[in-house]
Amino acid sequence: MISEKDTALINRFKFYLKAERGLSEVSISCYLDDLYQFINWVEMTLFDVTHSDITAYMSDLYDLGLEASSMARKRSALKSFFDFLLENEYPTQVDFDKIPSIKLNHHIPDVLSIDEMFQLLDNIDTESDLGVRNRAITELMYATGVRISEMLNLKTSDLMFNEELIRVIGKGNKQRIIPINETAMEWVEFYQKSARLQLKKNEETNILFLNYNGHKMSRMGFWKVLQKLALQSGIMKTISPHTIRHSFATHLLESGANLRIVQELLGHSSIRTTQIYTHVDMRFIQEEHALYHPGNKRFSPKK
Repeated sequence: MISEKDTALINRFKFYLKAERGLSEVSISCYLDDLYQFINWVEMTLFDVTHSDITAYMSDLYDLGLEASSMARKRSALKSFFDFLLENEYPTQVDFDKIPSIKLNHHIPDVLSIDEMFQLLDNIDTESDLGVRNRAITELMYATGVRISEMLNLKTSDLMFNEELIRVIGKGNKQRIIPINETAMEWVEFYQKSARLQLKKNEETNILFLNYNGHKMSRMGFWKVLQKLALQSGIMKTISPHTIRHSFATHLLESGANLRIVQELLGHSSIRTTQIYTHVDMRFIQEEHALYHPGNKRFSPKK
């Protein structure tokens, strides 16, 4: 919750951007979106923020795979705000000279744009049982941001589609619940009712995604599948299962989702180990996911 004092301060900053900097409404909106995203992450009044808090925030963005250009924009927006405080003699503990600059050529895992992600998904041939499985897997991974190990270990009992959720077991055997969108659910349900029955043959297994022998897929097996899908879709970037996970996080963050929510969805622990996080309500997580995930309500087998 943003305090009244911070709200008044942000309104003065907005007026400053328009009257003194002469920025367009679109640019002002981008500045404020980046500022609000930081406020939701830091969970303290703006006057109490230090350069260490901003450095930790930028580190979390980097850890989630946000593109350097987007990180540089967010840093610039925050610098403009705290420069505004200094120029107008508001009290602030932020010294931007102590906050590392963003190198635009630094290496981060490849991230697909939203158009490239849809291109990958929409070019999967679903005429075969393996094709339906591949579409269901890729839709689920992009909808949820799960790790490849979490996807491979999913069981049919982990699907909580009545609540639009799935259950995964992450690192350290920690369980978390993740929202899943309608499109991904419908592809997984279509796979379960058709392709999975054929792939399962006479095997008795509760593993969700199966290989052509009716057994659990291997990491290398899916990696090869993904390379083939990328080639068939005409995407020239190097793609791995982690690319989909990073794309999931990046698309949510660039659409304005709360960083803490994205961390919760990914099963990340913040690098700020001295801070105890408050509990995040699942309904709020679902609302954030539904609001900001680009893949919601796309083409599905039922449409």
